[in-house]
Amino acid sequence: MKKRLAVCSWSLQATHAKELVERIQQVGVKYVQLALSPVINNPEAWENLDILFKEAGLSVISGMSETIGEDYSTLESIRRTGGIVPDEHWSGNWEHFQKIADLAVSMNIKLVTFHAGFIPHEPGEPEYQKLKDRIIKLAELFQEKDLVLGLETGQETAEHLKCFLEALPVANVRVNYDPANILLYDNGDPIEVIDVLAKHIVQCHIKDATRTKVPGTWGAEVTVGTGEVNWKQFFERLDKIGFAGDFALEREAGDQRVADLLTGRQLAEKFLG
Repeated sequence: MKKRLAVCSWSLQATHAKELVERIQQVGVKYVQLALSPVINNPEAWENLDILFKEAGLSVISGMSETIGEDYSTLESIRRTGGIVPDEHWSGNWEHFQKIADLAVSMNIKLVTFHAGFIPHEPGEPEYQKLKDRIIKLAELFQEKDLVLGLETGQETAEHLKCFLEALPVANVRVNYDPANILLYDNGDPIEVIDVLAKHIVQCHIKDATRTKVPGTWGAEVTVGTGEVNWKQFFERLDKIGFAGDFALEREAGDQRVADLLTGRQLAEKFLG
């Protein structure tokens, strides 16, 4: 199967549907991973998005959901506030994910990714069981609608994520693999992680970064090809494990998003053909 190359809609910082279409066309791809939360939270701005996509020959390959109250200012703040971990936002997040699932079905989207939050290392920890129960609840909601839930990588080691996934009693929770996140969170080697998570990876982000030199602080996201991800090895290793999913270009820093995403597209196409 020919692998598809998409762009993450949130990377383009569009404020309405027409602007998003124009910026996707500037990047030069035909596929999109679509941020679904803005469509729910501000429907007027995204009215007729499906019609505009169809007219432009664009297809949505997957969705992405945000969670409430995330603070990415430091590693410690995202550990406390990330994903579906905080109790004060769980009811709001549960309500939001029900809307996300319905929207995905209406748009014929089969995969929705999100950051679940920091997974504790030890299964005996109370926070571990709480997060496990919440992910099972989301997975069952999605399973009823024939949807797959994709967890973003980075906030824990690949080994811990693998153990967590394999302890779940549901089959529709997979991994959206982002090699840059492994560097940003300083959680291992981005290539070796592929082997650890091989059977769980359902989609990959094309994003680059440099590892921090000060433990406990963020690494730096950079333009694809200028960071520490070895892209030749990345694509070779994915081929070796038989990965047959899609790729989505992502850029969450910098003030020249279209240009940076174009650079990423050109690099990825060298390997994808």
